[in-house]
Amino acid sequence: MGFEFSETMAGTVEWDSDPGKRHPFRFDITAHADSMRHHLATGLAEVRGTVYAPPHTRSAPAEGTITIRLLGAQVIRYALTFAGDDGHTYELRGQKDISYLRPFATFTTLPADILDETTHKKVGSCLTYFDLRRHWWSFLRSFRPA
Repeated sequence: MGFEFSETMAGTVEWDSDPGKRHPFRFDITAHADSMRHHLATGLAEVRGTVYAPPHTRSAPAEGTITIRLLGAQVIRYALTFAGDDGHTYELRGQKDISYLRPFATFTTLPADILDETTHKKVGSCLTYFDLRRHWWSFLRSFRPA
C-alpha cells in the first residue's frame, strides 16, 4: 500500500531574460507512491499537477518527482518538468532544507531554479511558499492510502 497527498506552493519567479522583474508563480501537485516500503527505501514519490509561470507558461501540466528524506538528510527535493507557451520545456529543481529548530520556515519555503530542459542552463529562479492559513486543512485532508 502506498499514499497520496496534494500540495500548493506559490510565490514569484524571476526569469534571467528579464532580471529584476518578478512574476507570480505557482504549482499545484499531487504526489503518489505505489508502495510505502519503496518510498521509505528511496524517499521518492511521483508527482503530477499544474505549473503557472508567466509570462513563459500561463498554465501547463507538470510531472516529476518529490524526494522526502525527513530523517538523516532532512530534505524535500522537487523536480518538475513542464512545457512553456514559448515551445520550450522547463524543469523546476528545488529543495527544502529541513531544520527541526525552525520547522515552519523550513517546511513551508522552497527556493528553486528553473532550467531549460534541453541545455540544462538556468533560465529563472523562484521562491515559493506553502500558505499554512489557506492550505493547511486541504493539505491534511488530501493524505490518503493509495
